[in-house]
Amino acid sequence: MPVTAVVGAQWGDEGKGHVVDFMASQAHMVIRFQGGDNAGHTVVNNHGKFALHLFPCGIFYPHVHNVLGTGMAINPQSFLEEMTMLNDAGLETPSSRLHISERAQVVMPYHVLIDGLEEEARGKHAQGTTKRGIGPCYTDKAARVGLRMGDLTDAGHLREYLRHVMDVKNRLLTRVYDHDPLCYDDVLEQALAWGKQLAPYIKNTHPLVQQALREDKTILLEGQLGALRDVNWGIYPYVTSSSPIAGGAATGAGVPPHRINNIIGVVKAYTTAVGEGPVPTELDGEMERTLREVGEEYGATTGRPRRCGWFDAVAVRYAAELCGFSSIAVTKIDVLDQLPTLKLCVAYDVDGTRYETVPDTRLMARAQPVYEEFPGWQASTTEARAWHDLPPNAQAYLERISELTGGLPISMVGVGPHRNDTLVVDGQHYEVA
Repeated sequence: MPVTAVVGAQWGDEGKGHVVDFMASQAHMVIRFQGGDNAGHTVVNNHGKFALHLFPCGIFYPHVHNVLGTGMAINPQSFLEEMTMLNDAGLETPSSRLHISERAQVVMPYHVLIDGLEEEARGKHAQGTTKRGIGPCYTDKAARVGLRMGDLTDAGHLREYLRHVMDVKNRLLTRVYDHDPLCYDDVLEQALAWGKQLAPYIKNTHPLVQQALREDKTILLEGQLGALRDVNWGIYPYVTSSSPIAGGAATGAGVPPHRINNIIGVVKAYTTAVGEGPVPTELDGEMERTLREVGEEYGATTGRPRRCGWFDAVAVRYAAELCGFSSIAVTKIDVLDQLPTLKLCVAYDVDGTRYETVPDTRLMARAQPVYEEFPGWQASTTEARAWHDLPPNAQAYLERISELTGGLPISMVGVGPHRNDTLVVDGQHYEVA
């Protein structure tokens, strides 16, 4: 059975949660492999509508093991609040099938505080961070001064190590940002309380994952954000601090790269983005407002209105080359149902030079989209459950997306927000429920 990585092929918010929630009915394990609560996966299924920020989207199935992987940055308070939200909706979250890697990083109160102060200090160079502390947390990880989830369960180690870390953080707060220091005793008390509450869930997840691999169980690797926000290959510095591409799935989940034999790139039928940085196909005026309102394009974490534009095939093709997609899943095609004409970006013009791949950010900031125009279908797609149910012009639009992204097959099409609003294209080599 395959190990499938589900990754975003645009700027994030592509509908990865929809795809994972749909596919997880046949999975044994879902592993969230990177990121924190700075972005959310909106899921609509028989249980209701949920915005998940840390929990893997397999949590809605009682047979699925859900792993918060080593590559994540986890705010324990956000985790507990999300658990309460799910429990209040009647969903069980037992430690027998919900596992937090003891090696995952902890987002501490000083990370959140420093994130906000750093973003304010950037002024006109602000990056649009959600101020959830994710960047400073990953900074500490790289600097080898971070706290890991397992540290929360070892009181003696935590007391000693946290004092050392907070001495440094308080000097930063007082001397660089002219801010009051944090109280060590208060932060320690909070961290110890988190450790007691989360102890049943925090474990060495490596044996669990390896056992599933040995037994050829179906595993889904779930990413956050998209390729254009990758810290290595995205529109740096307007990126996240981890790697949401397929390569990051292997390291963040603890799965050997050669075991990932199916990589689904999730794309929205148009382009959206939250945060700063260049988005060449971004629209303004009435068309952007139409896409935003019909598509309900507001951030699941912050509620910020998303920047909206036409589909950018250059960006998606770039993501496909980086990740090695087996296929693409196209979501929210229904948002385009009533538009008379559509556009696809096939190249960029940068100061008179044509680019058919994503250039460095300083050049992408000057990129002008080169478009192909398509007639709309002006008919509802929401009842479609097979390829032949789609209007001919919708089929043509999707086929051109496939051509422009390297001939990738389209494996799924989302025609609405609900789990069941998913069209599985015939002839694909994996099964979904």
